Amino acid sequence: MGSNFAGASLLLVNTAVNFYLLLLMLRFLLQASRADYFNPISQSVVKITQPVVRPFQGFLKPLMGRFDLATLVSALLIKMIVIIAILVISGFGMPPVTQLLIAAIATLASTILKIYFFALIAMIILSWVAPQSGHPAAMLVMQLVRPIMTPVQRVIPPLGMIDLSPIVVFIAINLIDSIVVGRLIRASGALAALVGF
Repeated sequence: MGSNFAGASLLLVNTAVNFYLLLLMLRFLLQASRADYFNPISQSVVKITQPVVRPFQGFLKPLMGRFDLATLVSALLIKMIVIIAILVISGFGMPPVTQLLIAAIATLASTILKIYFFALIAMIILSWVAPQSGHPAAMLVMQLVRPIMTPVQRVIPPLGMIDLSPIVVFIAINLIDSIVVGRLIRASGALAALVGF
């Protein structure tokens, strides 16, 4: 009974950390897509994640002005520390460093793909029910997906009222998830259970 409770507690901690990593990766993607910094949702995400990111901002500057390395490194370290803590508390000891790093990278990659997947679904729904919405959430979704949608729309422009570009992006997300992230998860070995939600 006690071991079951401890296992459930550790699983809960892992899920809570993964949710926080979701916010960190959302912050990373919002900056990468140059979304409105003064949007109230952007401000909330920055405020929640700033205590963790701040220590790294002194020496890790954004790459090309848009890729926030401080956020990326802090998310990577948090996941690695949590995996180590869970394994040590569970009595498995320190995992191999290579597998630890691969598991953390797989988690971040999976989280980024999940954000884009659900943002695309939100974008499609918004384009049907509120195409001109000025709501902060709607505007942020559109700004978030624009960098991945624009290159595809250049190749496959909308056919009147029908836009096939989201289907292409969904396929790309699924391929990256199954091929790239799938291989990373398999390469993480026994740590695969701690990757993602």
